[in-house]
Amino acid sequence: MSTTALDDRRILAVVTNYGVEQDELVVPVKHLRDHGAQVSVAAVSAEEIRTLVGDRDPGETVRPDLTLDDVDPAAYDLLLVPGGTLNADSLRLEDATTRIVSSFAASGRPVAAICHGPWALVEGGYVRGKTLTSYASLRTDITNAGGTWVDKPVVRDDSEGWPLITSRNPGDLDDFLGEIDAVLAEG
Repeated sequence: MSTTALDDRRILAVVTNYGVEQDELVVPVKHLRDHGAQVSVAAVSAEEIRTLVGDRDPGETVRPDLTLDDVDPAAYDLLLVPGGTLNADSLRLEDATTRIVSSFAASGRPVAAICHGPWALVEGGYVRGKTLTSYASLRTDITNAGGTWVDKPVVRDDSEGWPLITSRNPGDLDDFLGEIDAVLAEG
């Protein structure tokens, strides 16, 4: 993984309060904070976030920093959308999620989504013209939404005026975080 200092970078992670895949939230947040970034975790409510391991076993609890409704997307340099089937399926139905993703895409700022996280982009129409990866079960959704799905550990697509970084699952976290570090280092 890159050791680039990210002291001036602000990252926003968006999740629901139940069902986010533990390592897809906890590992990137720790990595980015360890490299100096300021990371805010926004959830649907101010209650604790209950993570899961493998979509079924209880994981760590995480205290959100703010709610999705309170997010000012303009204050952040990168949007992180972790997966977890339950999390991603509920997250994509939140109007605030679409508002946040739209702000990043419209302003050309990067979005990083892993596993089922790209559902938030599918829901808002933001995969059209993009090449990306995800958990394999999203392939049809991505294709039907106008994206091109590929089976790779990490994919970065800078087309359509904004960088999108995607990965398949927690096993790809090293590659995913390396690409996040790279896009943040570019400024």
